[in-house]
Amino acid sequence: MHPDLKEIFDSFNTDGTFSKGEPFGSGHIHDTFRIETAEKDKNDYILQRLNNKIFRNIPELQQNIERVTLHLRKKISEVPGADIKRECLSLLNSKDNKSWITDETGNYWRMYIFISNHRSYDIVDTPDKAFEGGKAIGRFQAMLADLPGEPLHETIPFFHDIEKRLEKFNMTIKANPAGRAEKIHNEIDSVLKRAEIMKVILKLGKEGKIPLRITHYDTKFNNILLDEDDKALCVIDLDTVMPGYVHYDFGDAIRTVANIAAEDERELSKVKMDIDLFEAYARGYLSETRDTLNSVEKEYLAFAPRLITYTIAIRFLTDYIDDDNYFKIHHEHHNLQRAKAQLKLVESMEEQYGTMKEIIRNLV
Repeated sequence: MHPDLKEIFDSFNTDGTFSKGEPFGSGHIHDTFRIETAEKDKNDYILQRLNNKIFRNIPELQQNIERVTLHLRKKISEVPGADIKRECLSLLNSKDNKSWITDETGNYWRMYIFISNHRSYDIVDTPDKAFEGGKAIGRFQAMLADLPGEPLHETIPFFHDIEKRLEKFNMTIKANPAGRAEKIHNEIDSVLKRAEIMKVILKLGKEGKIPLRITHYDTKFNNILLDEDDKALCVIDLDTVMPGYVHYDFGDAIRTVANIAAEDERELSKVKMDIDLFEAYARGYLSETRDTLNSVEKEYLAFAPRLITYTIAIRFLTDYIDDDNYFKIHHEHHNLQRAKAQLKLVESMEEQYGTMKEIIRNLV
């Protein structure tokens, strides 16, 4: 049954009349629609049906986004010439004065103002774009460094906690619900042989050498909008903004920015980290965060892409063994294909790790 997008649209305090709604974007989790209004001088909107199987507490998720966007809007408004409507997500309130609604079947919905004239890329093909992506995420983190009040809610507990991810991975292998584990020994071995070294960021956090900060947790490049001139505009998809280590954001960004192939590339020979794109992103990122990160955080930035690419590989592989219950897939072995591509990217990062460390040292 298709949702009545007009009825849902009319539940929010919008500026304009519903004209049409179409599926929009390529997100794995939510169902997203672009709503066009009849009036040319009114806003268009992004309407999302939220996945409350993955995000179990939608009110807490929305409270996080409300707090973060309010703080960002305050900071951006202090910048001369800034355009708040385009440089920060704008949540719409419902007629009940909440930032979400539930429909008659229990689905949760929210709506944002559509950010006009933006560009979004799945693959980064120039150092200039990589630099702008680094600036966007660095600026996002720096602006949220002084968010007042209690810590944000954990919308997905232990999201990048590699110890928890490995525990779940091993449990899923043992359960083997889809009978797939025995067919992927090479991929399982590739994960297990790297397990101990990948715990270093958690270890540093537990030792108090790196602090918890507000992090985005999903900084793939298509969550960064650029303007018509390919300059940093806005960071989107704030569902997983919560306390974490800066390495999570830096690592996930490099995973997508510097990979010259698609996240689910079939031809593994095409999967490689481009060191020039790594350098450009790191330069942009540190131009915004150099004064806020401590020396240990900076020292381990080069390791971060290895950790997060490995973590994502585990998540894809776990989901594949578990019969594809988390990520949307487009064919039977899609999650395995994704996992293989990510493990190949880890290998490329390992081969270039010495150069990555040298680049960071030169930038800080």
